Amino acid sequence: MIELEGVPELIDPVMVAAFEGWNDAGDAASAAVAHLDREWKGEVFAALDAEDYYDFQVNRPTVWLDGGVRKITWPTTRLSVVRIGGEKPRDLVLVRGIEPSMRWRSFCNELLGFAHELGVEMVVILGALLGDTPHTRPVPVSGVTSDPDLARTMDLEETRYEGPTGIVGILQEACTHAGVPAVSLWAAVPHYVSQPPNPKATLALLNRLEDLIDLRIPLGELPEDARAWQLGVDQLAAEDSEVAEYVQTLEEARDTAELPEASGEAIAREFERYLRRRDPGQGPGPGPGVATEGGDTSYLRDGPGERTRPPKPQQPGPEAVPGADAGPEGGADAGPGGSSDAGGEPDGGDAEE
Repeated sequence: MIELEGVPELIDPVMVAAFEGWNDAGDAASAAVAHLDREWKGEVFAALDAEDYYDFQVNRPTVWLDGGVRKITWPTTRLSVVRIGGEKPRDLVLVRGIEPSMRWRSFCNELLGFAHELGVEMVVILGALLGDTPHTRPVPVSGVTSDPDLARTMDLEETRYEGPTGIVGILQEACTHAGVPAVSLWAAVPHYVSQPPNPKATLALLNRLEDLIDLRIPLGELPEDARAWQLGVDQLAAEDSEVAEYVQTLEEARDTAELPEASGEAIAREFERYLRRRDPGQGPGPGPGVATEGGDTSYLRDGPGERTRPPKPQQPGPEAVPGADAGPEGGADAGPGGSSDAGGEPDGGDAEE
């Protein structure tokens, strides 16, 4: 039985979920939910029983000292609530955890039980995959759904992916079968710089989430972190002519693919998004920290630079987003840096900064 004592009645709640592991290249998705929880001071109200869903030889518990007393933190999935005031109040239910090792159907049913009890109107699941996308261009983010009506009304892609899937795809399908509107947002992370963190991809996911749920998100230092990240990768790439040539090849392929999109309608849409994020009267979030779009939109990634050679993605899978040819990542226990999952995986999608 689900106990929700102490949780207030929520206003138009949306559940936003992300899971570490197979669906979280560069830790981009889990970092996005962590950012929301930190900026809006989320209050944890529930945690799933680790014994039911995790293999502790795959996701090991950690021991730590608290005032000289040894304590254990078990791998799990936690739920928190953030209350957002302002002119257009809306509450979020944040789900942040690790992809479960077993009993995925029960795991999803338990999350859907919380969603039902809290009156959640929509579930948004964040993911990140590895792909052939250059770090110097805006991060492609695609929004996909299994609901044809939702795809039409929210300008999303209706997923047609077939292949191996992760918990993101399973949860999206569980929502669809339960009659709960569900959307997956996928960011493409350059496979040649897959080490976490990737603040540029995290920023892109949050920007797309803003547009999807019409809510102003305070970004804090994330835009500056993204710029520092890209500058670091730029410097590392410049030190290796082979990597620099490879990045240039990806840039040319990306620019050619997106040339038809440079239409008046596309430019107008981006300009409207620019204005919406900077108008203090739009949405409850504070003005500072909003991502800059336009001239300096490259938001350079921060520089995890140990890898200098550009190996191809190890996992097979169909092309998922523009410039990303990696579908499923390297397995449920592959950890951060794995590619996308399926089921709710992207087939196409549009570039987002």
